[in-house]
Amino acid sequence: MAIDDGTPQKNTRADIKMTELSAADLTKALNDFGLGELAERMGIKLVEVSANKTVGTMPVLGNRQPLGLLNGGANALLAETLGSIAANVAGYPDRVAVGVDLNVTHHKGVREGIVTAIATPGHLGKSTGSYVIEIFNEKNERTASARLTVFFRDKSSK
Repeated sequence: MAIDDGTPQKNTRADIKMTELSAADLTKALNDFGLGELAERMGIKLVEVSANKTVGTMPVLGNRQPLGLLNGGANALLAETLGSIAANVAGYPDRVAVGVDLNVTHHKGVREGIVTAIATPGHLGKSTGSYVIEIFNEKNERTASARLTVFFRDKSSK
């Protein structure tokens, strides 16, 4: 795309046609276009994206609380980011998923490395959905688990 003076214009997220992309291409496109200011500041990267399984990582460094452990809010942000992305892929192209409830249980502290989260659907209905998100340390030990509930809203409604 180009604007009137011929200067290239960056594509927007709306230019991503999810149904036309493979899972690998969709993952790359979302990483390239950005996950939002806060998720990017936290260092979240997508590994795999689909409605049935979305995987992402986040570094512990830079996301710790004063005692040196991964901040619980960072776990919540990672969980909501992945669950929301998966739900929006599930609702595409007619519906948008809006988070309405998030609950996170912290099982084990993490001091270093990278955590990996996996979001899978618990329920995908006409108007609501829920995703279960499990977070693991580099030893593949579950460190937190979360549940995100979303409301599916028609894109045509404002």
